[in-house]
Amino acid sequence: KKEKGKIDGLKIALVGDLRYGRTVHSLAYALSLYDIELYLVSPETLKMRREVLQTIKEKIEVTEKTNLEKIVPLVDVLYVTRIQKERFPDAAEYAEVKGSYKIDLEALKEAKKDLIILHPLPRVDEIAAEVDNTPYARYFQQVWNGIVVRMALLALILGALK
Repeated sequence: KKEKGKIDGLKIALVGDLRYGRTVHSLAYALSLYDIELYLVSPETLKMRREVLQTIKEKIEVTEKTNLEKIVPLVDVLYVTRIQKERFPDAAEYAEVKGSYKIDLEALKEAKKDLIILHPLPRVDEIAAEVDNTPYARYFQQVWNGIVVRMALLALILGALK
């Protein structure tokens, strides 16, 4: 909200491991409270869990895709997650999907000028280092904001804040 001034009306894409990624589940539930269009971009085997999808589809417009290229020009926010090797029970299954999406300057050539890219970090290779110094990259600020929020919550819980 701070970056865009609003949440309502935004087009937001969640990209990557939507099956195992915890942050995308929480974020999808939270975003369903707003008037947004949500795009879910993942390999077929890593689609958003059915129970999450059913709940959010009752509240907002959701579009599922496997092709990131067609989504980038449409959205205001890309929330990218890594494909988490440690979540796969089978190494062969991971090998099939690793590297499915790569956000680099080429992938962003049709992006809106005010696109924001977020990522919970750590990343592997889903966002190229060349993106770090672009106006799109907001993931380092996102991480800092998370640290500050956790510090405030701990202080509040421990009674340091009144």
